[in-house]
Amino acid sequence: MTSSYTKRGKRCFDLLVSLLLLAPLLPLLLLVSALVLMSLGRPILFRQRRAGLLGRPFILLKFRTMRDTRDATGRLLADEIRLTAFGRLLRSTSLDELPGIWNVIRGDMSLIGPRPLLVEYIGLYDRAQARRLEVRPGMAGYAALFGRNAQSWESIFARDVWYVDHVCFRLDLEIILGVVRVVLSRKGIDRGSHDNGSEFAARLRARKGADMAAANR
Repeated sequence: MTSSYTKRGKRCFDLLVSLLLLAPLLPLLLLVSALVLMSLGRPILFRQRRAGLLGRPFILLKFRTMRDTRDATGRLLADEIRLTAFGRLLRSTSLDELPGIWNVIRGDMSLIGPRPLLVEYIGLYDRAQARRLEVRPGMAGYAALFGRNAQSWESIFARDVWYVDHVCFRLDLEIILGVVRVVLSRKGIDRGSHDNGSEFAARLRARKGADMAAANR
C-alpha cells in the first residue's frame, strides 16, 4: 500500500517518537545494561543479521538474554538451556528489545512493522509470505496483538501481510496502544505447540537438518 504516510510520514513518525523517547529511556537503558553485565557478562548487546526492507540485511540490536554455553564440540547448547531467569524476565517485559530504538533511528527498522527474521528465512517463504518484506520490519507488529509468539508461523505471516496492505497512521497508533497492553500481560512469549502442523516450521526444520548435515561432513 502506497500513500503519503508510507512514503514519508511513517519515517518521520519513527524518527520523532524514537528521538523523543531516547532521553527518558536513557536511565533505563543504562540500568538494564548494568544488570546484563552483572548477570551475563560481556557482550551486553546481542547482534544478529536480520532481513530488512526488501530483504536487505542489517544488524539487529537487543540486550543479551542467554549465556554462551557450549557442548564438548564447541556447539552452542539449546536456547532453553542457555536462557537465564533474568533473560526470561527481559523477554517477557520486552526490555530486551529497547536497543532496537537505535535500529529505528538508523532506518533499519520502523516502530511498527513485521518482526525482522533471519536473512536465511527468506528462501523459505512462499510468494504471499515474502510480501512481509515490502515494508520496514518493526520493533513491534500487528501479529503481536494476537498472542505474540503463541501462534503459528502461518498466522504471523498472514497478519504481517494484512498489515502491509492496510498500513496507515491510525493503524500504527492502534498497534502501539495494543502492544503496550500485550507487553503488560507478559503472555505469549513461548511458541509452545503452536507450530504443530506448520508447513513453514517443517521447511525450517528441514533447512536446519540440511545445514547440520553439511557442517558434519
